[in-house]
Amino acid sequence: MKLRTILIYSASLLWLPLVVSAQSQGIQNPLNSAYSTIPTFIAGFLKVMVQIGLPVVALFMLIAGYKFASAGGNSEKLSKAKENFVYVIIGACLILGAWVLATLIGNTVSNVVGNTTQLN
Repeated sequence: MKLRTILIYSASLLWLPLVVSAQSQGIQNPLNSAYSTIPTFIAGFLKVMVQIGLPVVALFMLIAGYKFASAGGNSEKLSKAKENFVYVIIGACLILGAWVLATLIGNTVSNVVGNTTQLN
């Protein structure tokens, strides 16, 4: 227990010069300057999530279609394929709905603040 405490204190002392130098030099913004405000950051984040989510939805649509085709009249497999298809549609609606809702909220905030740039 005592050795662990000594190791923790010594490790924290090793990081101290780095923290002090970061404070003296200032911390740079790691984000692109286009995403420097909160509404534009949220819009950019959701745009990336939609760009990632829609191909995933398309892949699961193909899987659901394959399950329909491979069911071969088996009612149990057909019901599982229908359930899978419904979940894919619900997921797609959630992804697109979140993007639309965030875009509307971001545009409203931008209009209230007085910023004339619209979020897309």
